[in-house]
Amino acid sequence: MRHKVLFVLAALGIVAGLGSAYLYGVQKPLPPPVFNPAPNPYPKGIYATGIVESSQANGQNINIYPEVSGTITRILVTEGATVRQGAPLLLIDDSIQRATVAQQESQAHAALALLEELRAQPRKETLDVARAQVEMAEASLHSAQDQLDKLQRSYDLNPKSVSKDTLDNAINAVKVAKANLEVVRRQYELTKAGAWVYDIQNQERQYAALTKAHLASSALLAKYTVRAPQDGVILSINAAMGSYISPQGTYDTYTQGQDPILVMGSAERYLAVRCYIDEILIHRMPRGAQMQAQMFIRGTSIQIPLEYVRVQPYVSPKIQLSNERTERVDVRVLPVIFRFERPKDVDLYPGQLVDVYVGEK
Repeated sequence: MRHKVLFVLAALGIVAGLGSAYLYGVQKPLPPPVFNPAPNPYPKGIYATGIVESSQANGQNINIYPEVSGTITRILVTEGATVRQGAPLLLIDDSIQRATVAQQESQAHAALALLEELRAQPRKETLDVARAQVEMAEASLHSAQDQLDKLQRSYDLNPKSVSKDTLDNAINAVKVAKANLEVVRRQYELTKAGAWVYDIQNQERQYAALTKAHLASSALLAKYTVRAPQDGVILSINAAMGSYISPQGTYDTYTQGQDPILVMGSAERYLAVRCYIDEILIHRMPRGAQMQAQMFIRGTSIQIPLEYVRVQPYVSPKIQLSNERTERVDVRVLPVIFRFERPKDVDLYPGQLVDVYVGEK
């Protein structure tokens, strides 16, 4: 009985194995592809990887870095917003610089007030005091001279009526009064002449220097408001309110590198495609006037014709994947820029990778 059970189980195992082999051997029909690979529309077309970017005369996108360091106190725009040239984008804490501007403005005003004081000399009240001092010195001289004349007449009549010492003191008093009168007269003339021309010139230079320092500080204060360099669209904002930024940009915790605080693109109805032609295919590339290209959006069957713009005549390492100069690659490429009109029924964004075939007309 036991041998029959083993035989039956062995037979069932063989049947199950044969059935499984048959089922697994049957080929199932492959599902249709989600989209067809980009076909080469040219007989001798060159394939290249392309990156969508803003359409502008030079460069790729507009990377905005602040000219001063500080903490962001307010962000005035959002990603995707269209801005005009000169529009404020974000504010940096300017409390210290604002106080410096106020201090230098006060110093410039004080220097101007002193300059105007020098130019307004002589002051009427000061001149009146100097004139009164001259009159008082003249009166003192007149009094001393009268006293001397009296003593001299008495001495001439009777030398014993006046002592020699008293007469000498009267003579000396007249000399002192004359000298004092000469001093106050010269002081009066000095006061009447006003400020010395060299003092005025020195104060003019002081005022000019402080004014320029104030203007420089005011210009630096304006840098604490980051403004749009031209009309365009905000593509990305890489810093949050409260973040510390510097002229090197803002620290990216993911890449551990420095990024621009904002990235702008042009607001034109065109977008550009930067294609990277492998150096071994450069000799097959058509001349600029004869060049045409087709762009294929990855993941779709959408095909868009491209218009040739220019060649960036410098073969460089292929670094568009990580955008880092430290990426170790052996492939060198030649950038070629095309442009196309923004399609109304397809969403395309700067930074998007596309497939491009370059051919000849």
